[in-house]
Amino acid sequence: MQKNLVIVESPAKAKTIEKFLGSDYSVLSSYGHIRDLHGKGLCVDVNNNFKPDYEVSPDKAELVKKLKKAAKEASMVWLASDEDREGEAISWHLYDVLGLNDAGYKRIVFHEITKSAILSAIENPRKIDLNLVDAQQARRVVDRIVGFEVSPILWRKIRPSLSAGRVQSVAVRLIVEREREINKFDAEVFYRVTAQFTLPDGKTTVKSELNKKFKTEAEAQAFLESLKTATFTIEDINTRPGKKSPAAPFTTSTLQQEAARKIGFSVSQTMSVAQRLYEAGLISYMRTDSLNLSGLAINASKEEIFKEFGEKYSKVRQYHTKSKGAQEAHEAIRPTYMSNRTVKGSPQEQRLYKLIWERTIASQMADAELERTTVTVNISNRPDVKFQMQGEVIKFDGFLRVYMEDTDDEAADESMESLLPPMKLNEILTLAEASAAERLTQKPPRYTEASLVRKMEELGIGRPSTYAPTISTIQQRDYVLKGNKDGDERPFITLVLKNEKIAKNVKKETVGADKNKLMPTDSGLVVNDFLTENFPRVLEYNFTANLEKEFDKIADGDVKWTDTMKHFYDLFHPVVEAVAASKTEHKVGERVLGTDPKTGKPVSVKIGRFGPFAQIGSAEAEEKPTFASLTKNLSIETITLEEALNLFTLPRAVGELEGKPVTASIGRFGPYLKYENAFTTIPKGYDPYVITIEDATQLIKEKQERDANKLIKSFPEDAKLQVLNGRYGPYIAFDKANYKIPKGAVPAELTYADCQKIIKEAPEKKPARGGRFAKKATEKKTTAKKTTAKTTTAKKKK
Repeated sequence: MQKNLVIVESPAKAKTIEKFLGSDYSVLSSYGHIRDLHGKGLCVDVNNNFKPDYEVSPDKAELVKKLKKAAKEASMVWLASDEDREGEAISWHLYDVLGLNDAGYKRIVFHEITKSAILSAIENPRKIDLNLVDAQQARRVVDRIVGFEVSPILWRKIRPSLSAGRVQSVAVRLIVEREREINKFDAEVFYRVTAQFTLPDGKTTVKSELNKKFKTEAEAQAFLESLKTATFTIEDINTRPGKKSPAAPFTTSTLQQEAARKIGFSVSQTMSVAQRLYEAGLISYMRTDSLNLSGLAINASKEEIFKEFGEKYSKVRQYHTKSKGAQEAHEAIRPTYMSNRTVKGSPQEQRLYKLIWERTIASQMADAELERTTVTVNISNRPDVKFQMQGEVIKFDGFLRVYMEDTDDEAADESMESLLPPMKLNEILTLAEASAAERLTQKPPRYTEASLVRKMEELGIGRPSTYAPTISTIQQRDYVLKGNKDGDERPFITLVLKNEKIAKNVKKETVGADKNKLMPTDSGLVVNDFLTENFPRVLEYNFTANLEKEFDKIADGDVKWTDTMKHFYDLFHPVVEAVAASKTEHKVGERVLGTDPKTGKPVSVKIGRFGPFAQIGSAEAEEKPTFASLTKNLSIETITLEEALNLFTLPRAVGELEGKPVTASIGRFGPYLKYENAFTTIPKGYDPYVITIEDATQLIKEKQERDANKLIKSFPEDAKLQVLNGRYGPYIAFDKANYKIPKGAVPAELTYADCQKIIKEAPEKKPARGGRFAKKATEKKTTAKKTTAKTTTAKKKK
């Protein structure tokens, strides 16, 4: 009989912990939650104190049997799920489902997976904290009620398959409001003046900037004219010491932000990689809003700094969490062993670990000492303005030796700050060149995943465990798109004064371009507007933040979770009933743009089952309306009547190729050409509305050539089996599944038996987490292998 059974959430965590415990302990994994609210229906009895109706997940039935058997055979069960509310709830569900009693279980927590932490947890067990469980339960029930009661209204009022969520809807609102700020932003033109001066030695040049911006070209021109006769004197040299202090060690949100800025990780990718590092025992728990470091971590950092950089680089610091709701864990994210500067693992794991190590070590290092110098240059005939130069010298690098925090500031760094040469008061400078460049005021920046996390944290929306899932959900549900936006090309003027002559140049630049930014889709815009109008309280930032504070109070034992639920439901449910019963004149999200000049029928845009579309005519008229899908560059919020009418010019006759028609159109997957019942994608750079027959012919011929070279070999034994040329090289295709050809094999020489063997020996692909399509692909491969096996057996029998 096994004396001790330890249950954790993940097999990777189980594997690491098993190394630290003796033969008296068996470690098994619950693979996350084993029980949740039923998948169908509300599953919350609102008339019986909001009692939840839980079920064991169907895919966990066998696992639960295994855990029950192991629990019965053990003299003590140790519940070792994560130390946050979600982890506490996992332990409570295990206690309940496995039929444990108070004498037969112990709850242990740790925020790093090291031998000392695990043994310390074993020595200091506790019971399940029901306050934390209730806080998690309250969040889960509120989210189920919001989703279950609001989503059906969206299906009826807008279109099927839409959904609403308490936190996700507020996150979408942030993105929608920012997009509208950008659309309304009216950029103002100004002229920025810079100058290059030569020092008295006749060799050294310095750059400077005028401390005033001009609004018009005429003002800038007049100023440059005045410089022709001016004398330039150094009026003031101001040198002052300065210092920079290191950033605090990582919390969940700051790790997500900095990983995005420094190594280009998405929020969900950061959490996935951090989870693997934690489960391997390399970093402390990664869902935390605490800035605290343990005394052990501080001393280990100090030793490492002494050894690597010397005593003068060390400065012990203890950071304190400002967030009132900080509760997810008791320590910041840090390496478990500060002596490990690098770790083994995937490239992503190594890069994220390096970032965490550097941030942690820098937080315990001395300030960087600087010397900042500002030089002011007087203009003899314009005493109202000055030229200024700024320079910065690092006297002692301190923590900068290891790490410097990045920012999300997108404004172009146009400062003249640099290392300045020696200069003296009252020196006369010679103007080498001055220029006035036309610039535009900056529009508000779109959110990145990282800056959205920062904003959510600032507003108190969500908690460390919810940021990544929320941002992933709003993208998966097609409310928000992470993508690029092409800018607009615009001319801009530069005036250059050189050798007492002013030259005017007109150059071109691209403005408004964005990369990897979050933008609302048409569905996101329409759903947001509907929810904001009809459920203003639920979409308020303060309401969501205050609900998070209520969850914190429940976790602290100050409030009963059922009282919070009753208060919420009494406010929320009557609004749901009123909105469900209301009727609207137009379909929600519909915009009437005007009238079609050819038919006199109304032209409108709205959201449909397959996305946004334009419509000529109305459903009430005798003649059926005509429809056209909106292209990716158009939005129902900004589309004009002219743009909408242009959509109805497709499909368009482009011309003829070898006596047969070629047409251009736009389908569900983008623009395409149709020729002889074959389709050719129209790539980026070509417009289906204006593409010429010459360009169309070239694209069609190129596709025909690719198709002709695609088939390497087919087999009379089975028409479904082929060796094909693909984008990444030759491969075997069989029964809608693809198989890699082993190195050294010549694709054209493969026999039918060779292909069967490759298919049979191909490794099973792991389905993507929660991925429907990956699961189907795996099923197809399994079916293909069975089919191959049957074919081989049948041939042997013959």
